[in-house]
Amino acid sequence: MLYRTIAHTVVSAIGLGAMPLSIEHRPDERQAIATVHAALDAGVTLVDTADSYHWHAGEVGHNELLIARALARYGGDTSHVLVATKGGRGRPGDGSWTVTGTPAHLKRAAEASAKRLGVEAIGLYQLHKPDPAVPWAESVGALRELLDAGTIRAAGISNVTTAQIRQAHRILGDGLASVQNQYSPAVRDTEPELRLSEQLGLAFLPWSPLGGISRSSLDGPSGPTSIGTAFHRIAAERGVSPQQVALAWLLARSPAVIPVPGASRPASITDSARAVELTLNERELAELEDGLPS
Repeated sequence: MLYRTIAHTVVSAIGLGAMPLSIEHRPDERQAIATVHAALDAGVTLVDTADSYHWHAGEVGHNELLIARALARYGGDTSHVLVATKGGRGRPGDGSWTVTGTPAHLKRAAEASAKRLGVEAIGLYQLHKPDPAVPWAESVGALRELLDAGTIRAAGISNVTTAQIRQAHRILGDGLASVQNQYSPAVRDTEPELRLSEQLGLAFLPWSPLGGISRSSLDGPSGPTSIGTAFHRIAAERGVSPQQVALAWLLARSPAVIPVPGASRPASITDSARAVELTLNERELAELEDGLPS
C-alpha cells in the first residue's frame, strides 16, 4: 500500500467511501461488513462516512454504526484506521438532502457521531456542505470549538470554494486537515481547490472519483456506461480495470490527493486498492489528459 498524510496521521493513499453501504439499494449487512473487511485486508486505513449516509427517515448514523460494527468484528488490529465522518447534512427519507450548518447543530451532530463510532474523539470531522443560510465563519467556528473541546482531533471541509478554504484556514489554522470536493476524470472544475489544498498542506479527498469512468462493473451498472475512453484503452494495455487507471491518474495529480472510491462489494474495493500498484508513465498521462473533457 502507498501511504499519504492527513494532518499528522498517515493513511492509505486509497480510502473506502462507505456511503453505498447505507443509502438506496444498499447491500445486506453481511455483504456490507465483508466489504469493509476486504478494504482492511487490502491495506486501506481510511474509511469515509457521514451521519447522513442512510436511506430511510429515522436512520441517522446508519453508516457510522455499520462501520463501528465492522471494525469491532474484524479479526485484526484496527487501531491505525482513521474513520473520517461528516456532519451538516440530513436525509428526510424521500431521497432529498438537506443542509444545516448552525453551530448548535454541528456540535450536537459531532457528539452524536463520536458516540455512534464508539470513540472519545473523532479522528477527522468534516463539515459536509456550506449552509447558505448560515455565515460560513459561524459554521467553521463550530469546528474550532469542537477542536478546542477535544471532541474531534482534526477538521475538514467539503464542497467548498477557494475563498471558503482560505477563510476556514484562517479560523482553524493547523486544525484544518482536509478538503473533500468532487473531482474525477469527468469533473475537474475543482482544480483550483485542489491546488490551494496542496499549497496549504491539506489533504484533498476527491469524492465520486470514478466519474466519467462509471463505478466498477463489479458493483453493477451505475448510470450510463462509458467505454472506449483513454482510461479504458490504457486499462486494456495494462491488463487492469479502468477504475484502477482512473485512481492511479488521480494519485498522480498531486501528493495531496487521497481518493475515496465507494464500494458495495468486497471485490470492488479490493480492485480499487490495487491502484496504488499502478504507476502511469508520461505517455499514458499525456494520453489521458488529451482525452479528458475540456
